Amino acid sequence: MQRKEISVDVARHREMKWLDMFRNWDKWVTRRFPKVKLRCRKGIPSSLRAKAWQLLSNSEELLRDNTGKFEELEREQGDPKWLDIIEKDLHRQFPFHEMFAARGGHGQQDLYRILKAYTIYRPDEGYCQAQAPVAAVLLMHMPAEQAFWCLVQICEKYLPGYYSAGLEAIQLDGEIFFSLLRRACPMAYRHLKKFKIDPILYMTEWFMCIFSRTLPWTCVLRVWDMFFCEGVKIVFRVGLVLLKQMLGSVDKLRELQGMYETMERLRNIPPESIREDLLVQEVSTHTYHAFSTYTHTHTHTETS
Repeated sequence: MQRKEISVDVARHREMKWLDMFRNWDKWVTRRFPKVKLRCRKGIPSSLRAKAWQLLSNSEELLRDNTGKFEELEREQGDPKWLDIIEKDLHRQFPFHEMFAARGGHGQQDLYRILKAYTIYRPDEGYCQAQAPVAAVLLMHMPAEQAFWCLVQICEKYLPGYYSAGLEAIQLDGEIFFSLLRRACPMAYRHLKKFKIDPILYMTEWFMCIFSRTLPWTCVLRVWDMFFCEGVKIVFRVGLVLLKQMLGSVDKLRELQGMYETMERLRNIPPESIREDLLVQEVSTHTYHAFSTYTHTHTHTETS
């Protein structure tokens, strides 16, 4: 089940509001950020999503400050070690999407260009497999150069350390996430603790791929709209909402009598169990007041 389709008039009206914001973007972000946040939570109009994501992430400015840099990176050879792994991963990204369906097609070529460029841009980081679906989602919305700078912002500003070897940042956030879960949904917390299911086992793909491989597509886009505006706290909140929905009642736990069944459910969340409107509503409410006292290791988290 998804939200009701909005009327053409409402959609057009929303587009006009966003176009007005684009014209005076700096003023909106500095003086009227709560309104920007509210509009992101309502969902960015699909025709304007690419532009909005670039402005929210500041990647448009990064591109302007680095004119010609992407082409320069493309001309470099790259480390064969990373290029081989990237090559093998290309066909695994959204294989049923028309953009990535054809082996060696334009979508896969652009994906290769972006991922290769990042390994040259940050040779100390190299390539992490979770970057591929993130870059693919960006490519569905914007050309390769814009998608590259957007990816840079995700890796460096929104989720710093997530894609580094060793996964220390995600492990640390796993511990923080589990302590938040204890307050947000004690029943889910006790169930996971009982079967010794470490957060790293299920939240790694959720967080590193920003739910692009977990949620129904309309939900993914709504989550990304909020994520680009509010930062990593949205990823935490979505994770808490999912665990509450999957493991938050006696009835649901009756079907999940062990570690295996629980892990299967968390790795393959039934799409019909996630309603876009309710998900956004839960993420947007301040049920998780843990966040008001929560100071995340990433400085950008509390952007509002």
